[in-house]
Amino acid sequence: MKARAQLAGIVFGLAAYGIWGFFPLFFRQLAHVPPMDILSHRAVWACVFVGGLLTLRRQWPSVVAVMRSRSHLLLLGSAALLIGVNWLVFLWAVGAQQVVASSLGYFLTPLVNVVLGLAILKERLNRLEWLAVALAVAAIANEILAFGSLPWVSLVLATTFGTYGLIRKRLPIDVVSGLWLETLAMLPLCVLYAIWQAERGHAVWSGHTPLTAALLVASGVLTALPLLSFAAATQRLDLAAVGMLMYINPTLQFVTAIWLFGEPMQATRLLSFGLIWLGLLAFSWSAWGKYRHSA
Repeated sequence: MKARAQLAGIVFGLAAYGIWGFFPLFFRQLAHVPPMDILSHRAVWACVFVGGLLTLRRQWPSVVAVMRSRSHLLLLGSAALLIGVNWLVFLWAVGAQQVVASSLGYFLTPLVNVVLGLAILKERLNRLEWLAVALAVAAIANEILAFGSLPWVSLVLATTFGTYGLIRKRLPIDVVSGLWLETLAMLPLCVLYAIWQAERGHAVWSGHTPLTAALLVASGVLTALPLLSFAAATQRLDLAAVGMLMYINPTLQFVTAIWLFGEPMQATRLLSFGLIWLGLLAFSWSAWGKYRHSA
């Protein structure tokens, strides 16, 4: 039974990170749609889809319980803002042929989590973790020296997703209820954006071809599926295994950007990736050591 649970966990983990990893391929099909339009559709259809799941699973009482807690609602509102910014920057990066930068951001995320643990949770870092942080800082410095500016796409994606994960980890709310409330919190901004665009003569919700409309609806479903798969994986696998699977997403994005989209890979940026990969190796070795020690 344990072997079957682990196998199922690996399958769920591969599904989650595989879907996330191929997001650039999917959203490239919507490159003709403004990123904020896609975000609005993504939030609405994810809210509808997850609401259906809550109905099928009869979980609405848990949503009502969360809504009675003002502190939980404030944290969920913050989480919704962070993940909304993350989605918007990612969509912009896909449309602007900056998928290499987005993959660098998601490679940076585990190291951002280390820094957040140090700064907010007052965790102590061992030598390998300090080395990982130093290598990440060196990679960012290399980006600044090479391109003359902060790698803002990578940094925004890493910090928003890392901080979002920290908030969600501290909230005693199941994945489905939390996701529904997060997408619900995005809807007022999406409606205001649609009204503003309508006054400028642009229709957010209409005027799309059948294929584009279908893809926009599917974007909401694809938002929920990997999160549900990830939750199922974490229930069946230890943290070390989940951590190793985590690198599938940015690796697939990196391969997609270079081999399928033909984005350029400068030698200076390759150095940045090399530093990040060395940092991740140090971080993974440290995490594995902690897991073996606690087992």
